[in-house]
Amino acid sequence: MINLKEILITLPIDKQKELITFLENKNKRKDAKNTQLVKLLLVDNYSSKEISEKIYGKQNKAALHALRKRLFQSLIDFTANTSMKEENSLDIQLIKYIISARNFLKKGQIKIGYQILYKAKIIANEHQLFTILNEIYHTKIQYAYTNEKIDIDKIIIEFKENQQQLIIEDNLNIAYSKIRKALTVYQQQKTITDIKQLINNTLIEQNITNLNLLSFKSLYQIIQIISISSSQKFDYYNIESFIIDTYQIIRNHKSKDKQLYFHIEILYLIANILFRNKKFNNSLEYLEFMHFYMKESNQKYFKDFTAKHDLLVALNQNYSEKQGKAIFLLEPYINKKNIDIVAQLDIYLSLIVFYYQNKSLEKAQKLIATFYHTDKWYIEKLGIIWTIKKNLIEILLQIDLGNVDLVDSRLKSFKRNYFKHLKEINQENVITYLKLIEIYYKNPKIVTTEEFSNKVEASFNFIDKEKEDIFMMSFFAWLKAKMTKQDIYLVTLDLINNK
Repeated sequence: MINLKEILITLPIDKQKELITFLENKNKRKDAKNTQLVKLLLVDNYSSKEISEKIYGKQNKAALHALRKRLFQSLIDFTANTSMKEENSLDIQLIKYIISARNFLKKGQIKIGYQILYKAKIIANEHQLFTILNEIYHTKIQYAYTNEKIDIDKIIIEFKENQQQLIIEDNLNIAYSKIRKALTVYQQQKTITDIKQLINNTLIEQNITNLNLLSFKSLYQIIQIISISSSQKFDYYNIESFIIDTYQIIRNHKSKDKQLYFHIEILYLIANILFRNKKFNNSLEYLEFMHFYMKESNQKYFKDFTAKHDLLVALNQNYSEKQGKAIFLLEPYINKKNIDIVAQLDIYLSLIVFYYQNKSLEKAQKLIATFYHTDKWYIEKLGIIWTIKKNLIEILLQIDLGNVDLVDSRLKSFKRNYFKHLKEINQENVITYLKLIEIYYKNPKIVTTEEFSNKVEASFNFIDKEKEDIFMMSFFAWLKAKMTKQDIYLVTLDLINNK
């Protein structure tokens, strides 16, 4: 039996309300019990017997089973309608064109049918919608016999060319799966992988030898996959050249102007990679390009990207000795309404770090107190790496605030929840770091001794400054500041600039 409760609780609260309204509007009878069943499933973990008693006043398995089946079908209708509204409006519009054209062609209104198909083809070509183009060509060929002016041979050539594009897209989908599988192994094993070579080899296996033939969206997806995989291992250095080389293709892509959303996303990903590699000026240059395209098409996507853009600008400013500007840019986002929750939490966490580095511990404490959800919730929303950073920052903050009980509980919780994952992704440095933090926390005086300094030197597998992730360096700066009794922000800047 399908678990209806599991389906319902995955819906956001506003969607749950919309579902109840949808059911009420759909019900033809006033005594329909589907809304009552929804509310019971959402309120508590009632058993089937308890639900039957509340709805029917007695045990009625057959009626409850039938009610569940009807509710499941209504859920399918509701989610389909909702998805149709949220789907790419262009795709939906073109599907309507095709259905309408076929209707006219069936009724013998050939000229009108082909005019509609022609219009749909122009739009689909511009946006490289190969699946929809396949349906358009299929329909044109099917009814070509009805119009002697139609050049069927030309349509067949175009149809076969489009089929080749579809094959390339399918092969790329296979490549995605293989690349992600390989990257999962890479994340779990203590080996060094040439990511660029991995991508190239996989694409060649799938006969994708010319990236210029890929759709704009496909190029974006390649960049996105590489970026996501690198974030899991804090490894941005090895992917920078591949990402920028790929963007050179994108800059001259024929559908660049028709894929504005993906273009902005790509610019953001590149700017983020450059920031993580401590190339602040280069990152800001790409952020300027990003801001330019955000204003294109009557600022169609401006609001969608403003928070992400401002956060990355602020991060670059903070590590370029412009911390005041960084804080000033992000503070208006505190308690701001109508902002994506993920973007807001990213901003909050960065602001906490800025406040911390600025010795504004009370402001940092006040902001971190707004993180009242469970770690499981944060992992689902922002991922495990983000949640690990949040916990580490909170541990350091509570140490400096002198909250002994909180530090002890946070340390135990961190070890229990994250040590295993950190070992799996070859990040023993984080484990080592936390152990050193615990030594300092329990005996602060030892941190300035030569013995502790030697222990730190022997504990870490340091890599080149250019390759080390900026956030990892920021965490180490906290420890070094304690060892040298210096200002944490100045130590951070010195480490990054290798002074």
